[in-house]
Amino acid sequence: MTDLTRRSVFTGAAAAGAAVLGPIAPTPTQAATAPAGKQAPGVYRYKVGTHEITVVTDGVNIAPLADNLVTNVKKDDVKAMLAASFLDPEKFFNPYTPIVVNTGSKLVLIDTGNSEAAYNRSNGAVGQLLTNLAAADIDPKAIDMVVISHYHGDHVNGLWRADNTLAFPNAEILVPAEEHRFWMDDGEMSRAAPGRMEDLFKNNRRVFTGDVLKRLRTYEWNKEVAPGITALATRGHSWAHTSFVVASGSSKVFVQSDVTHVPFLFARNPGWHAFVDQDGPQAEATRRRVYDMLAAEKMMVQGYHYPFPGLAHVEKDGTGYRVIPAIWSPTI
Repeated sequence: MTDLTRRSVFTGAAAAGAAVLGPIAPTPTQAATAPAGKQAPGVYRYKVGTHEITVVTDGVNIAPLADNLVTNVKKDDVKAMLAASFLDPEKFFNPYTPIVVNTGSKLVLIDTGNSEAAYNRSNGAVGQLLTNLAAADIDPKAIDMVVISHYHGDHVNGLWRADNTLAFPNAEILVPAEEHRFWMDDGEMSRAAPGRMEDLFKNNRRVFTGDVLKRLRTYEWNKEVAPGITALATRGHSWAHTSFVVASGSSKVFVQSDVTHVPFLFARNPGWHAFVDQDGPQAEATRRRVYDMLAAEKMMVQGYHYPFPGLAHVEKDGTGYRVIPAIWSPTI
């Protein structure tokens, strides 16, 4: 039996290559290809019945791992889980993934990403939505409806362009009724804790003003917000956090918004409470309820903070869940 080890494989391959090829000297006709220095556009499409979904990345923020990213476990446990997921344990990898649903009669954008202004500030790392919509041949002026899941900046800031004009000038802006009431309530704002909550109130008062308010209408849960798109209550991450089921014929996908944040932490560990969850225990209860349903029904899920393109199945795995990315399809 051949004794095959990793070391013997690599040393053998190197020796064989040297023996066969020998040194190769550059010739005057050979020219190096300059590195591209950028990724291809982040766009992916799939069908749900007759509805066409276009997944459009808004980019990825990579930042030092915060001490309080998870509020109810030690930072070392978070670092260990990141390492187990083959990620840098000192950094937090945070993707953003809006989608556009073409229902046949309406072009519907669900959530808006970090904004064109964020694109300029981050040198293109985040705020890529408008750039990638252009690559997908989707004109922002053609968007009929913008549906907001909740009032966090990475979901609503993209309503405005960097020059303070509407990013989607012909679109209705649909928001969860309870979410809007909470963030526009002066009493709630006066009671907001300093830091994140206080900043969210200030940002939402900035975003939801002027031309945005003129185009805004609220929606209720358990009703269609657009043809084949039903809003569902998934409280916890924010006051009235909302997810959606996109359905056409017998096909459907659960658009989970932020029921979990990144799956390699919060699907694998549904009891972990992210500092961005407004009500950690309620967010956990929602997460377990939704993910039990997804696993039992074998329903596809589209995750806003899943790695691009964010389409997956979920199965139970011990005390947590395993997220299995959908196979990339070269056709729609």
